[in-house]
Parts: sequence; C-alpha cells; structure tokens
Amino acid sequence: MNATDPAGQRPPIRLGFTGFWDTFDPRDNYFTRLLSRRYAVAVCDRPDFLIHSCIGKGRHDHRRHDCVRIFYTGENVPPDWLSTDWAFTFEHDPHPRHFRLPHWPFYVDPAKLVKPADVDPERLLAAKTRFCGFVVSNRLCNVRNEFFRRLSRYKPVDSGGKLMNTLGHRVADKQAFLSECRFTIAFENESHPGYTTEKIAEPMLVNSIPIYWGDPLIGRDFDTRSFLSAHDCGSRRTSALLDELVERVVEVDRNPDLLQAMLARPWLRNNRVPRCVDPDAVLDRLTQIIETPIDPVARRRDAARLAGLDRVPDAVGSIRRRLLRKYRQWTCDL
Repeated sequence: MNATDPAGQRPPIRLGFTGFWDTFDPRDNYFTRLLSRRYAVAVCDRPDFLIHSCIGKGRHDHRRHDCVRIFYTGENVPPDWLSTDWAFTFEHDPHPRHFRLPHWPFYVDPAKLVKPADVDPERLLAAKTRFCGFVVSNRLCNVRNEFFRRLSRYKPVDSGGKLMNTLGHRVADKQAFLSECRFTIAFENESHPGYTTEKIAEPMLVNSIPIYWGDPLIGRDFDTRSFLSAHDCGSRRTSALLDELVERVVEVDRNPDLLQAMLARPWLRNNRVPRCVDPDAVLDRLTQIIETPIDPVARRRDAARLAGLDRVPDAVGSIRRRLLRKYRQWTCDL
C-alpha cells in the first residue's frame, strides 16, 4: 500500500500491527481493507496508530510503541486499559473507548448471511447428503467433545477435522463439506457472554443448521429460531443440557416440516447485519479513533505507570489463561 493517495483525496495514516496470529497479513487484512476506503494506509514499523492483539510472543510488543494503541482480540481476553487507548473486543462493554467487534467477520462477510425473501428450504434440504458435520482441531473443549460422542449415538457424525476424525482424511474444503450437512456442531472453545466466532457463521453461509454452544447472549445478533442453541435448553447441569440438546436435534431431524421451517428463518436477528459487525459502523469508529486527538497512554507518567502497575493486568491475564487451559485439559463438568 502506498503512503499517499495518487489522487490526493485520502489523507495518509501510518499503521502498525503486533501480537496477531501467524497467518495474519499486516498489509492486507480486515482493518487495512476497511481503512483504505477513507485513508491512504502505510503499514510501517514506526506507526502513529498501532493495532495490537494478544497472540504468541508478540503480545507484549505494543509496549515498545508510544503512539496511539488500539487493542483487538478474537480470544476471551479483556482489554487492559492501563496499556491501551482504544479496544475492539467481543465483550458487551459500555466503556466509551470500546467497540464490540466479534471475530466472525474476519472469516464471513456479514452481508452474505442476510437471507433472500425467496429462499426455498425444500430445495436446500434436498442437497444435504450428510446428517451432521464436525470440523475441529482443538481437543481442549470437553463439552464439545462430549456432545459429539452423545450425538453420534443417535446417528454417525461425520468428523472431517483433526479431532476424532471419522472420514480417514481431513477435508480439503471445509465449506464444501459443511454444505453437504443438515447440521453442524458449532461449539465455541469456551462459553462467555458475547464470545462469538466464525463457528456459527460458517455453517450458516452454506445453509447447514448450527448446533450451538458458547455465547449465552447469541440471540442479540442471531435469530435463535434458525438454529439449535444449547442456551435455549432448560437444563443447567452440563450433562443434562447436552442430553436435552441431543433430544432437540433428534426431534428436528425426524421432522421435515421443522427442518424446513428452521431453514426458512433468517440467520440474523431481523434479517439485518448487526451494528457490531456492520463495516460502516466499524469504519466510523476507526475514523473517530484516528481523528480524535488524545494523550496516548504510552506517554503518560501517572503513578500507576511509574510504579509498574500497568503490567499487572497483563501478568494476571496470562496466569488466568494458563490455569483455564489446564482446567479444560484435565477436568470436565459432566
């Protein structure tokens, strides 16, 4: 990307990234594509605005920069307001410098989930040759693993990922595979209010009904009548909840009328793109960040920073994530 706009119509901005996943491209990603609609974006090592995340060794590198810091996460990690100026996370957080941005728009264009008025559920069902799909690599979510086992007692679930593979090979095209399935097990890695990833959106994109667990507030963004949500079950103990969810899947699977009625419903609430993933709304917030002069937290010399307390939330968060990972690995509330 050029540092200046050849037509002289877009103001230049210097942008940097750190702490993202290995496949993240700093020069071509969700943020650069959005910002390029209004600015001539130059990605560089000495930016005026740094978008930082919480992945791998680079998760602490934002502390080297004294520019405006913008925190983004697709993980269950809250912003540390002692070390960042603005934040985009999945949390329903009213903080004035926070914007709710779930992770799934990085993988699925929200506009593609708006259902046309002439959807033909009977035709969609006729194309489904598999009962249920499961494409997962992370083995640490015991709730998800146990649901796979319980649903498989009713009918074989086709697992095309690394975990509990039943096909003898890993599927090369996840979307093509899910398009053949009436249902998809779409459990998040963990459950937390607002924590919504691509796991629910990807099957919707190919008209496979998600069987969902994760965000208990999922109905704020999606129409829960279009999929099967564990959070609509009455049971509170995990084992009973999973059994109830299996019963609901069986009921719908055995009733073509219920299947068609579910596929006829909009995926999104009111069949509209939620504001939290509306590209124009996200771009407006990014524009506000760029055009609002502030004294960056990195340049402040308040008591907390001088005492090194700005590093405490980072350390506590790291310990919490490690303990949670170990807990998920060795225990399961079933």
